[in-house]
Amino acid sequence: MHIPQVQLEVLATQLKRAREEKKLSQRTLAELVGIPQGHLSRIENGTVDLQTSTLMQLARALDLELTLVPTRALPAVAALTTRSSATQGPAYTLEDEDGHDD
Repeated sequence: MHIPQVQLEVLATQLKRAREEKKLSQRTLAELVGIPQGHLSRIENGTVDLQTSTLMQLARALDLELTLVPTRALPAVAALTTRSSATQGPAYTLEDEDGHDD
């Protein structure tokens, strides 16, 4: 089964954004995962169809979790993951109203 280029580009953009948020260079992330920096560059540019094992290693190194989500749940997941923390509070907290996590 071939993955459409658009989906590869979306994944590539998300990986690059996560790396930049962690303030990691391509070289550093590539070393953490054990792949050549040039391969990571091609992944982030969406020009290579990466292996599942490489995707899992990249996700772990970036403190991300890979999860299969039913298609019908994608709008809810997108709403939770695209909230702007600068303008809105968290989607949920573990604390009650007085600041304790009873």
